[in-house]
Amino acid sequence: MANTNYGAFIPTSNVWDVNDIYNIKKIDPQLQELLVRLYQNLNNMALSVNVKDSAFYDNANEFVNGQQWFPNPALNSASSTNATTRQVYRKVVNFGALPNAATKTVAHGLTINSTYTFTRIYGCASDTTNKVYIPLPYASATLINNIELKVDATNAIIITAANYASFTTTYVILEYIKF
Repeated sequence: MANTNYGAFIPTSNVWDVNDIYNIKKIDPQLQELLVRLYQNLNNMALSVNVKDSAFYDNANEFVNGQQWFPNPALNSASSTNATTRQVYRKVVNFGALPNAATKTVAHGLTINSTYTFTRIYGCASDTTNKVYIPLPYASATLINNIELKVDATNAIIITAANYASFTTTYVILEYIKF
């Protein structure tokens, strides 16, 4: 997928060199120290903001949501790739109505290959007429009311054994890592 949004990440590289502040001879040493501390605080804030989980749900494009997972466990000292944390991507599938005791598939638009690993697959369905809302997947004490949610290389898939057609608005959220 060519169009990836990367959220509101703040650069953490040096905007100015701290030594430049110390080399200015006409500035009071206390002001120099204040400027250095301000720079350090700005950098700390950028580091904190960059690791937040962004609450942006886009159904057209994948979005880097700020979650970071541990380095790929398949890497070792012989690997040519450095072990770094892995970004998590998010994509929303506008699924439409739930099926009436059937299987329904909706294309998710991702080009999935063996490097993908899903971290979360979830959603919600809304029956706005009766004002009833259920999470997906849905687990019920009555087995026929359970709803299965899964993903394959092409589609988001929902399987129902009961009639859920009154749930006309359904969103499926996919979160995944690309190795």
